[in-house]
Amino acid sequence: MTDRDPGLQPERTRLAWRRTTLSFTVAAVLAGKQALDGATPAGVVAAAFGLLLWVAFLWVAHRRMVDVGAAPRPPVMSPRGALTAAACTVALAVFGVAIVR
Repeated sequence: MTDRDPGLQPERTRLAWRRTTLSFTVAAVLAGKQALDGATPAGVVAAAFGLLLWVAFLWVAHRRMVDVGAAPRPPVMSPRGALTAAACTVALAVFGVAIVR
């Protein structure tokens, strides 16, 4: 079996994860700003929850970017990592809807 030439696919994947992380960061900052408007205890808890979601997503994205760049043939994303990324995204969306109401 010959070595695979990955071309630019790993680079595109890293860039896609970076864009997604940037988008998630912007959404989390805006949601946190909205939650802290008025600085109620519930708003502080909501902002802390948003921060926790952001850190969890950042961790998953970083692990994936490292995995993609580490080998000529990157491993398939683990189901746990994919589930964590999806859960963080859905939770941030629900959080955003909850604080806008």
